[in-house]
Amino acid sequence: MSKSIVNSTPYPFKFEEPQVVKPGKKGYLQDVSVTLKNVRGRVPSLQASRLRTMMLEASNDPTKILAHCCTYDGLSTRLVEEAGFPMAFLAGYSLSSAYGLPDTGYIAMAEVCDKIQEAVRQVDIPVMADGDTGYGSPMNVKRTVQSFAEAGAAGIMIEDQTWPKRCGHTKGKAVVSRGEAYARIQAACDARDEGKDIFVLARTDSLILGWDEAIIRAQEFKRIGVDAVFIEALPDREAMMKCVQELQMPVFANIIEGGKTENLSAKDLAELGFCAVAYPWTLVAAKLKSIRETLEALKQSMTTGPPPMILSYADVCEGVGFNKYWEEEEKYKFDNTGLLNGTAHSNSI
Repeated sequence: MSKSIVNSTPYPFKFEEPQVVKPGKKGYLQDVSVTLKNVRGRVPSLQASRLRTMMLEASNDPTKILAHCCTYDGLSTRLVEEAGFPMAFLAGYSLSSAYGLPDTGYIAMAEVCDKIQEAVRQVDIPVMADGDTGYGSPMNVKRTVQSFAEAGAAGIMIEDQTWPKRCGHTKGKAVVSRGEAYARIQAACDARDEGKDIFVLARTDSLILGWDEAIIRAQEFKRIGVDAVFIEALPDREAMMKCVQELQMPVFANIIEGGKTENLSAKDLAELGFCAVAYPWTLVAAKLKSIRETLEALKQSMTTGPPPMILSYADVCEGVGFNKYWEEEEKYKFDNTGLLNGTAHSNSI
């Protein structure tokens, strides 16, 4: 794809957590010693380690923040990686939009797991996923966390809304009792600690009940052992600063264009002490706007000439992965006697 389309603007925050790869010759047996930082789970995860390490780094450095765009499928996740973002987040709002649905609890756990696998197969960066309320009782929450980890998610968000949950910046939301909220988060942390490691983000929407209730819940989530906390719909800079100061742990932010939270820059949020900021609406809005505009332009062209050239043929083929496929296809060409490119080898011990 042309350089004018991809990576024309560098990602503004620097993190050094590369994917672990085996050194030496490909395909040959080799012992590899790897040190994984900041592991919590009984079974370590390369991607959970990377994600947690970057989160802690950002939380302790006011010049850094994991600003990330929320994605909804394999292609959007790959484009986020191509643009230089160090992580991606399959958020409920953006993922629901891929089904043509609002973020109101329509999507089931198995469908999200399918999307996780679809996304992680496309990228090397860690992928978080939205676990909503965990889809039932605390036992369901535990199974959801386990399933997301096995599907390849590096992180999961679990929240304290009632079901059906909904986008935190829309009307009609409510939260469960403190006890049920704590049970959900305890189950999530137990799933992480007893099984495959995964970054656990606890979200509370209890700001609708007042500041004290939101902080009490967030502090209990911290005591239970989550990796980070997210208080949804903090209204302004003052509330954001107070939140970070009172919790003294990695704290997420969420910026929805025109939503209930003041739209600060990622740099401003980093200086306030946030470890990460998600943009759940950005790609959904871009998708809606660009498709609608393109359909209008296509209709207008039907009686006047050829369809509008949005991207070149070469750029579209590159963007959806044809060029990579064609390169690999050449590698596996064969005739009746064997491979034609001469690169076949047997693994050696």
